[in-house]
Amino acid sequence: MIFGRITSKKLPIAVLAILTLALVATGCGGGDDEKKASGPTCKDVPAPTRVAISDREAPKGKLSASKTYTATVATSCGTFVIDLDSKRAPRTGKSFVTLSKKGFYDGLAFHRIAPGFVIQGGDPNGDGTGGPGYSVTEKPPADLVYSEGTVAMAKSGTEPPGTSGSQFYVATADTDLPPEYALLGKVTKGMDVVKEIESHAPADDPTGQGGAPDQPIVIEKITISES
Repeated sequence: MIFGRITSKKLPIAVLAILTLALVATGCGGGDDEKKASGPTCKDVPAPTRVAISDREAPKGKLSASKTYTATVATSCGTFVIDLDSKRAPRTGKSFVTLSKKGFYDGLAFHRIAPGFVIQGGDPNGDGTGGPGYSVTEKPPADLVYSEGTVAMAKSGTEPPGTSGSQFYVATADTDLPPEYALLGKVTKGMDVVKEIESHAPADDPTGQGGAPDQPIVIEKITISES
């Protein structure tokens, strides 16, 4: 399910001032020797294999609107946390929580990266065509804005608004997507990890819609907590 033929909003290009620093020789070295890696980095991992999925029934029920649910997503590039929107997306959240608790996402890849737009994963086929063997439909709020850090579900262009399976995406910038994609929640921690994943966008992207990362990036485990 490859969603979206709409690109992110065109944001003004920041003009960066280049500062020339006067270096004073001190006999203590410096320069490149003082540059240290900071922030998250991605581990080298093998590409995941496709997972055969048979038809299954969608989980029944909804998330409780009176509870708080979080999904901790451990990836080969680090960990980020999603606060699930149990009030506005209880059915979508229930499906995601059920799949996560069953280990469905463990070992699956982020198969699509579109810089300045989204990172997308959760497909057992690894190419944007797969799902869990069922779909659920929960029309998103009409005023929903897919701003940076918003997590929503991918769908094909022919499916009704709010249809979802297992594929989800994280918006890496404010987008102009219409409110057609089922809401899941918001990244509240680890946006730097999301950005690190985004930095591995394919070098060649002739369509402008993103593609497979320049190295395999996998979901190691999704852990659900509720309170």
